Amino acid sequence: MLIEHHREKLINAIIYFVKNTKYCGKTKLFKLLYYLDFIHFRESGKSITGLDYYAWDFGPVPAELYNEMNELPEDLKESIAIIKNEDKDFIEIKPKKIFDNKFFTKRELRLLDKIAYIFKDAKAEQMVESTHLLNEPWYTTINKTGEKSRIDYFLALDNSEDSLLPEEALERVNDREKLKKALA
Repeated sequence: MLIEHHREKLINAIIYFVKNTKYCGKTKLFKLLYYLDFIHFRESGKSITGLDYYAWDFGPVPAELYNEMNELPEDLKESIAIIKNEDKDFIEIKPKKIFDNKFFTKRELRLLDKIAYIFKDAKAEQMVESTHLLNEPWYTTINKTGEKSRIDYFLALDNSEDSLLPEEALERVNDREKLKKALA
């Protein structure tokens, strides 16, 4: 059986970002996870968390996690606390557990660190702005298929040096699907 640890990676990525960035509420967290998954897909042909992101008005949103944040399932409840601040329109997230790196590859850990470093002091508004840039996956999706549409990971592929070619990414995705079926 193929074990991918998406849920463990998601929970630990949340803990990592909350612990290693400032002003990390839900909006900022969703954008950090988006960058983590889409940059990793661009480089390797797979996401880290296994989340699907949708083109909502304020940028890419992992809809499943968004819904879970309203009523935390047990594994999230054990790992994080959500603190609603009455003075501000801000929901703070605090870790209850220590980050566990055992589920991540070296590449994934480097990417977590890089994204946390880049956006350490960014506020949610800046994160929203950064995901709305021309020709980025959110922008392309919202303009081609409309709001609430699923953002295709293949839109992360570009002409940068570290990006896979579309054919190579497709081959990796197909190989992973064949492996899953064979091991099912």
